[in-house]
Amino acid sequence: MRSIGVFALALLFQLMAVDASAQPASSNLSRLLEAELSRLPTRSGIYVKHLGTGEEASVRGNDEFESASTIKLATMVLAFRMADERKLDLSQRYVIKPADYRGGSGIFRFHDPGMNPTLRDIITQMVITSDNTATDIMIARVGGKEVVNRFLRDAGYQVLRQNNTTLEFFRLGYEAADPKYKALEPEDIFALNTDMPLFVEPRRALLEEFKKRAAGKDAAQRMSAAWSAKANWFGWATPREMGRLLESIELNTAASKASCEEMKRILLAQQSGIIKLPHYLTVPIGHKTGETGTVTNDVGMIYAHSGTIVISFYNVELAGPRAETEDGMGRVARTVVDYFDGGQHR
Repeated sequence: MRSIGVFALALLFQLMAVDASAQPASSNLSRLLEAELSRLPTRSGIYVKHLGTGEEASVRGNDEFESASTIKLATMVLAFRMADERKLDLSQRYVIKPADYRGGSGIFRFHDPGMNPTLRDIITQMVITSDNTATDIMIARVGGKEVVNRFLRDAGYQVLRQNNTTLEFFRLGYEAADPKYKALEPEDIFALNTDMPLFVEPRRALLEEFKKRAAGKDAAQRMSAAWSAKANWFGWATPREMGRLLESIELNTAASKASCEEMKRILLAQQSGIIKLPHYLTVPIGHKTGETGTVTNDVGMIYAHSGTIVISFYNVELAGPRAETEDGMGRVARTVVDYFDGGQHR
């Protein structure tokens, strides 16, 4: 019975995809977007859809991009779906342990172990500060990345994928510097990304050894190559498929209406990426950023005067200042809103 249900669901999403492709596409807006993207020192892709009129446009909308942290939205959606099915209690509290700590973005890494947030709090931080500690906790709580990816496949997404946990992603780089680092414990990996005495002091020898090993040009190049290799990306996405996921949240079909409203509230509380899509806007935007060394992305819903606009914007292979690309993302968002609103947002 389960295989029949999955087949039927996949067929439904295929039909929805065909229907979506029949929606009006804007050649004028696509040309505007192509002109804007040609100015950026990146390989860029974008997908835009006005949910009121159905008008859409894209540039490299079906190309595969490194999702960076935008893929965390899949875990958020799955968590809320599980809450709707009473398989997950978002009011339940979770004690954050030393082994849970992750480097990179987020706020939990700056606090002592023993914090006791609710799962809802953890989801919120996963999105609004892109907290990596929160991310790996929630990936585990929904059943692991394989469960996240099964949910995406069953929903008809062909490319969207949570390729690694943040722990796995960090470990790949260190393992490239020296294969023996594959055996590093989570606390060891976090110690390489923090100055917290609790983690650093017991690992002085490891840190000194790694510092010497990573100082060599070859080791640094191997680490960079490992983190940028497509097979090792944190996640995979196309602008169009991420746009579909965002649209399902906005239209209350990703989960129950109450859960979708809560997800929209979280997205509107975003604390990162102020100089990306929101930079030149005077209308609300709920969004999720994502970035690695040569990647900067932003995806979300712009609440324009003419109606909601879904936008997903990916930039990889940065060949110039990051700020130049991120400022350009803001200009593109303003161009999109001007196109649909006729300049009303100014």
